[in-house]
Amino acid sequence: MSAKIAISIGDYNGVGPEIALRAHAQISLTCTPIYCCDRSLLEAAAERLHVSLPDDLLSVALNLPFEIRPGVVDAQSGAYSYASFLKGVELCVAHEASALVTLPIHKEAWAKAQIGFVGHTDALRRYFEQDAIMMLGCEKMYVALFTEHMALREVALHVSQEKLTRFLLNFYAALGPEKVGVLGLNPHAGDHGVLGDEERAIEAAIDECNALLGTTIFEGPLVPDVAFTPRVRSNYRYFVAMYHDQGLGPLKALYFDESINVSLGLPIVRTSVDHGTAFDIAYQNRAHLQSYLNALRAALDLSHPK
Repeated sequence: MSAKIAISIGDYNGVGPEIALRAHAQISLTCTPIYCCDRSLLEAAAERLHVSLPDDLLSVALNLPFEIRPGVVDAQSGAYSYASFLKGVELCVAHEASALVTLPIHKEAWAKAQIGFVGHTDALRRYFEQDAIMMLGCEKMYVALFTEHMALREVALHVSQEKLTRFLLNFYAALGPEKVGVLGLNPHAGDHGVLGDEERAIEAAIDECNALLGTTIFEGPLVPDVAFTPRVRSNYRYFVAMYHDQGLGPLKALYFDESINVSLGLPIVRTSVDHGTAFDIAYQNRAHLQSYLNALRAALDLSHPK
């Protein structure tokens, strides 16, 4: 029997339902997807997309109202996508699914629905009361984010030796003995304090972690504007970025269509596409599938290690 993978449908006004329907035949070759949404929603999406609803499609009813309005940000779609996500988590906790793959939500829609979380990772932290790490990338390069959806002016306030040491040790526990490049925060990695002194805390955290581990796992602080050049990047497959765009700008420039999102340090396996709801092309049969297919493959690999 193939592994059961829970699929949260994301914001139904975006490309989530299209990706799920168009990729169903392909992913069903390697797993049994369980779609966390009402079958009637998938029927309505299939009608808009002019595609047939697969006969073998399995779904778990949410029994919630919906109205598909492509490209529209509204509270109803936000509430539905959150309920779909929670149902996927519950299936994994109950061992009715071996992993969860999430399709894209819209953060403003969650805010309109008064969900209380910025996104999936924040909600997972609260649900499990554990420090989940957001890591994005593909087989060629992964980037873990020390801070995530945070105003840039607040990032420097969070960079401390204590917090970063805890983060790096958690990252090591989830990843294993892989060499990791840790980025500095400031231009030129601070130029020895000329452009900022946060690198002192970063360097101290790196030294402390390596000493505790008894080997050199973490290297840096790396100068951010050269860390992703071919010469430096060839030394690492894993990076830790101090803030969201520092790591994800280069990653998406290099590997946008194939990158995924992985939540590390949780009792369940959760992967996700590394793109948004793409409201501008919703229900036009133009969505790219590669990130979703890669997320499914990673979910299977992580939940059924060889």
